[in-house]
Amino acid sequence: MRYIKEIRAFEYIENKSLFIGILFPLEDPKEISQLILKAKDMYPKANHYCSASIYGDSGELHTADDNGEPSRTAGIPILEVLKHHHVTNILCVVVRYFGGIKLGASGLVRAYTKTSAEVLKAATFYEKSFVSSYEIEFGYALVHTMDHILEKKATILEKIFLENVTYKFVLTQLDSSFLTDMSHQFISLKEGPKEILWTKVSS
Repeated sequence: MRYIKEIRAFEYIENKSLFIGILFPLEDPKEISQLILKAKDMYPKANHYCSASIYGDSGELHTADDNGEPSRTAGIPILEVLKHHHVTNILCVVVRYFGGIKLGASGLVRAYTKTSAEVLKAATFYEKSFVSSYEIEFGYALVHTMDHILEKKATILEKIFLENVTYKFVLTQLDSSFLTDMSHQFISLKEGPKEILWTKVSS
């Protein structure tokens, strides 16, 4: 599943109605009502604030709200677009300012689908994985060697230079055998808790 970490917005006009799609990262489903209020603060006095959300490690929880539009013409189309993009922990609110021309059910479905699809195109996505963290202590003579090795295998979280050198890092590859192979050169080697690693992926 893919995640977003930043708010994104996109504007679309259909027969004089202005549609604004807003993506929110969703940390907890209980935040949905607060985020919809935020959308209302961002774009006040609109006619509708329709929304859909997906939440959970496998996207098992979801909501859809037509917010006064005809049944299944807004919330469900937005939700279907989210599902198609394999995202989770996300809320999409589509704000509508009515332009005076009725769009009909098919026109509404098309407009809400288009708006949510376009705002997703503008988003940056990330994948989440849980990786092993380590802390190693070694002599200064190994600094260049460790920098070279870890450059391709890990993300270094902290470097401490005192009497000896301490590196704290998370592995970006599953293979940790090089640590075992080099352990005789370390003063100490400690495995820490699992850490979340965010990796940017293409849209």
